[in-house]
Amino acid sequence: MFDWTKLPDLAAVALLTCAFASVARRGQTPVSRLWLFAWELIALHFGSLIFAPFPGLLGTLAGDISLISLVNAGVLFMYASIPYRDEKSSRMMLTVLLATNSTYVCLLCVSPAADFALTPVSILFGAAPLSVALFSRFRHALRWTVVAVYAALTVFLLLVQHRPGGGGDLALDGVLFAVYLGCSLHFWFSYRRATAGAFITIAGFFFWASVFVVGPYMEMVHPSVHVESEVWNLPKYVVAVGMILLLLEDQLEHNKYLALHDELTGLPNRRLFQDRLAVAVERARRSDSKAALLVVDLDRFKQVNDTLGHHAGDLLLQQVGTIFLGRVRTSDTVARTGGDEFSVILENTSTREDANQVAQELLRYLNEPLAVEGKTVWVGASIGVALFPDDAPDMDSLCIAADLRMYEEKNEARGIAPRLHPGKILPHSVHEQPIRADFRVASERVST
Repeated sequence: MFDWTKLPDLAAVALLTCAFASVARRGQTPVSRLWLFAWELIALHFGSLIFAPFPGLLGTLAGDISLISLVNAGVLFMYASIPYRDEKSSRMMLTVLLATNSTYVCLLCVSPAADFALTPVSILFGAAPLSVALFSRFRHALRWTVVAVYAALTVFLLLVQHRPGGGGDLALDGVLFAVYLGCSLHFWFSYRRATAGAFITIAGFFFWASVFVVGPYMEMVHPSVHVESEVWNLPKYVVAVGMILLLLEDQLEHNKYLALHDELTGLPNRRLFQDRLAVAVERARRSDSKAALLVVDLDRFKQVNDTLGHHAGDLLLQQVGTIFLGRVRTSDTVARTGGDEFSVILENTSTREDANQVAQELLRYLNEPLAVEGKTVWVGASIGVALFPDDAPDMDSLCIAADLRMYEEKNEARGIAPRLHPGKILPHSVHEQPIRADFRVASERVST
């Protein structure tokens, strides 16, 4: 009664799923979790096929589970690849497709007893996605692609599903073709990059969809030609390998990003900051222009950590980074170069007054109350400004000049007289009178 010929396919998919899970675990994302769940459904598809030859209810149930798993795995692959998964209408579209596909496959499995219900469900294939698209404010090319594919599927099903002698099989092939063609289109849209993982995955899904066209065509035109089931299952393995490569490529890109960016704020880290500062200094030297360096040190960051906890401190740093990015040009660089220290590179700065104006603007926002975890905090900063080539002839000297200017500002705010080495020249003050900002935490929650 058992169909042991499916066991090698089950073993192969199970091994690929384990390999996929091992790779995905190193850098889990919502996408990788959806992919993994879909591959578990593919494994369930092959596992259920082993019990499909059983007579009666067990065989029917195994066949239903097998086909529903295969169809819905494709729907999950599509859903995982869209860039707008968090949209409410996207979840509605996912629910509609899962429900419609599952219902139609179940009806085909109990045909001809349920033939009367095939037509209305076939119409739902086109009507339900169209309704979600029309009644949602969200518009995207991929959404209309889904609507078009399932509208075409509705027409196909209405034409073939009631044909005697194989109409149900053609209808099932049409459903599977629509699902996996949709996967190929979605992955092509979301992974348009010249990498092996993207090419193999997109091509694998296309050939997977083609199986449900080529197979029936071969049976109709060349019925004497026997093709082993492993050949038809080959695209599944190609897709699995391609998706593993996609995960590895994404992890490599993420590691490269982390090597040059601060993980907490997403800003350039000290390494990337030094590279960009060297480029800015060299560009200013070649064009006989100026470049400014601002070193910003938060005055009361330690009190935030001690009073509200490190999580609140992290949120504060993220807010400060967002404020800085919104107050400089896109050609400038904002970097996190220390625990509570930020650096800003201003390119093509005409005068010292321009750089001081930017510093004053940043100080103004830092001296305003900030909302952190429902609390209002006031935290100031000290900013040191240095200009190339006025204050320093090279990158290292420019960093030293800006640091010294920042520490002088901090000492002045504390009322400590600056102690300088003889002959040490510092850039002009950022502001005539230092801005003193005390840290306070309000007990009231901030109204949003």
